[in-house]
Amino acid sequence: MAELSYPWIENFLNMMRSTRNASQNTLAAYRGDLTEFAHFVGRRQTTPERASVDQVRKYLKAIDEKGLSSATAARRLSALKRFFRFVVEMGFRDDDPTASLDGPKLGQRLPKYLSEAEVEALLEAAHRRPGADGIRLTALMEILYATGLRVSELVTLPVTAFLRESPVLIVNGKGGKERMVPLGEPAQDAVKDYLLVRERFMPKGKKGRAERYLFASRGKEGHLTRARFGQLIKELATEAGLDRKRVSPHVLRHSFASHLLANGADLRALQQMLGHADISTTQIYTHVMEERLRALVETSHPLAGL
Repeated sequence: MAELSYPWIENFLNMMRSTRNASQNTLAAYRGDLTEFAHFVGRRQTTPERASVDQVRKYLKAIDEKGLSSATAARRLSALKRFFRFVVEMGFRDDDPTASLDGPKLGQRLPKYLSEAEVEALLEAAHRRPGADGIRLTALMEILYATGLRVSELVTLPVTAFLRESPVLIVNGKGGKERMVPLGEPAQDAVKDYLLVRERFMPKGKKGRAERYLFASRGKEGHLTRARFGQLIKELATEAGLDRKRVSPHVLRHSFASHLLANGADLRALQQMLGHADISTTQIYTHVMEERLRALVETSHPLAGL
C-alpha cells in the first residue's frame, strides 16, 4: 500500500526548513506527529488542514487514552498549533481549531547532571585512552565540558574554528545563529594535540566533506556522528566507574551549566554560552541550585534532624 501524501504537511515542513532553519531532527519530529494526526482524521474522512476543533479534541483524547506521557501530548499539540497557524497565515482557512486548546500541565523536570568529581573522573578516563582514538576522545570531552555545546554542534564543528590562536570558539547554533563561547586552556591544548592526528580519521584519497569538519570521519556524513559519540561516552563512563545510564552528551551540557552557575556565573552570560533564545530556558538551572541548597540544609544544619 502506497504511503499517503499530505501536501499541506509538506508545505509546512518546507516553510520550517527554509524560513525557520529547522534541523533535520526537528523536521522529522514534526513529520511524525503531523502524519499520525493525518491518519487519525483520515479515518474520519477529512484531511489534516480541514480538521475541526472537535476532531482535534478527539485526537488529544485518544493520545491520553493510549497512556502516553503529558510531555508527548504537549509536544504533539504544539506541532498542531504551529501547523494550523501556518494554514491560517497562508489563507486556506480563517479559524484555528487549536486556538482554544491548552496543553497538559507538565511537572517541572530538573536537568540531570554529574558532580564536578564525576566529570573529572570522565576526563581522566579520556586522557588514559591510548593512541589517536584517545587523543580525539580527550578533545571531544574537554570541548564539551568547557563549552556546554549541544552534541550536534560539537560533532559538526568546522576545522576553521581552531585555525586562529583564540580563547573564544564561534559556534553556529540553532537557527543558524552564531554565538561566542570561551574555551579554556585544557580544551585548547587538547584540540592542538588532536589536530596533529586528525589526518588518521580522514578518508584516504579524496577527502570530500570530511575536510570541513574538525572531527572528521570516513562515514558518508564526513564527521563523527552523534550516535557514535554517544557510544564513546558510555564506554568512558564504564572506564570511569560511573553508571552508564547517568552519562550522556546532554548530561555533560547540563553539568557544564550547573557547575558554572554554582561557581558564580551570571545567568545572562550562561544563556549566551548555551545558545538559549529565551532566558526562561536557562532559569531551570537556578532550580538545580535551589535543590542543592535545600538538600545541603536538610543534611547539614544542626537542627535538621529534629
